[in-house]
Amino acid sequence: MQYNEIGKTGMKVSALSFGASSLGGVFHSVNEDRAIEAVNTAVESGMNFIDVSPYYGHYKAETVLGKALKHIPRDKYYLSTKVGRYGKDGVNIWDYSAKRAVESVYESMERLNIDHIDLINVHDIEFQGDMPEGLQKIVDETLPALIELKEKGVVSHVGVTDLQPENIKWVVEHVPEGTIEATLCFCHYSLNDEMLNDYFDFFEEHNVGIINASPFSMGLLSSRGAPDWHPAPQALKDACTRAARYCEEKGYPIEKLAVQYSISSPRIATTLFSSANPDNVKKNVAFADSPIDWNLVKEVQDIIGDQMRVRWKNS
Repeated sequence: MQYNEIGKTGMKVSALSFGASSLGGVFHSVNEDRAIEAVNTAVESGMNFIDVSPYYGHYKAETVLGKALKHIPRDKYYLSTKVGRYGKDGVNIWDYSAKRAVESVYESMERLNIDHIDLINVHDIEFQGDMPEGLQKIVDETLPALIELKEKGVVSHVGVTDLQPENIKWVVEHVPEGTIEATLCFCHYSLNDEMLNDYFDFFEEHNVGIINASPFSMGLLSSRGAPDWHPAPQALKDACTRAARYCEEKGYPIEKLAVQYSISSPRIATTLFSSANPDNVKKNVAFADSPIDWNLVKEVQDIIGDQMRVRWKNS
C-alpha cells in the first residue's frame, strides 16, 4: 500500500482508505459483526485512515465504528468525522451553528470511543445555502468554532467537504490562510469525472490536502449498475452501464479499474471507499495493489464520451 501526506498535516495515509458510511446501513441493511470485521480487515490490510460522520445512518455508523475501534490500537489509524449534517427518526437535519458543531464533536468522540479527532470536517457545506450567502455562515461561525477546538487540542486538523468543488474553493478563499488543511470532495476523480484536475493547483497553493471519495461514483461504475436513488441523469447512467459491460467482456471488472484510476493521481492523498463486508475490503485492497490497464481506461472513457464530467445535485 502506498502512503501520502494529506497536505501539510503530517498525516501520512494509505492511498486507499476506509469510509464508514456503509456501517450505518446507508446502502442496505448491515450485519454488525461483519461490519466490525470489515473495519478490522481494513486496518490489518494497511488502511490507516477512517472517515465517518454522524449523518451516516443517523449516528449508527459512528456507533458501530466505535465498537470496532475499542479493540484497535489508537496509533493504527487516523480518524476523520464531521459536523453540520445529522438526522433523527429518519429525518435529515442540518445545523451549522457554532454551538451545535462543538456539541457534535464531543458527542462523536463518545460514540467512537476516542478522546481526540485527527480531522474534523464541515459536512456538505452546500446545504447551508447557495454561494456566497449560505456559505458565509460556514466562514463566520462553523469554522471558527472548530479552530477553537483545535487550539484546545480536541481536534488536530480542520477541513470541509462537498460535492461541489467550487464551494470548497470559495470557502478557502474567504478564511484566514491555514484555516482549512484538508478537503474531501467526492465523485470528481473517477473514471467518468476527473474535475478535481482543475482544482489541484489551487488547493496545493493553499496547502489544502485532497481526499477523494466514491471511486465507484456512488454505484455508477459497478457491474450491478447505479441504484434507483442515484441522482445522475439517465444518459450518464446508460453510458456507465455500457462501460461496465465492456469491462466485463474484457474480463476486467469495472470496479477494479475504478479503484485503480481513483488512486492513480499522486496529487490526491487518499481515496475513500465504503463497505461493511470484509470480503469486499480484501477485494478492493487487491485491486489497489494491482497495476492499472491505461489502455482500458481510455477505452472506457471513450465509451462514456460526452457524459464525462456530467454533474448532479447532492441530496
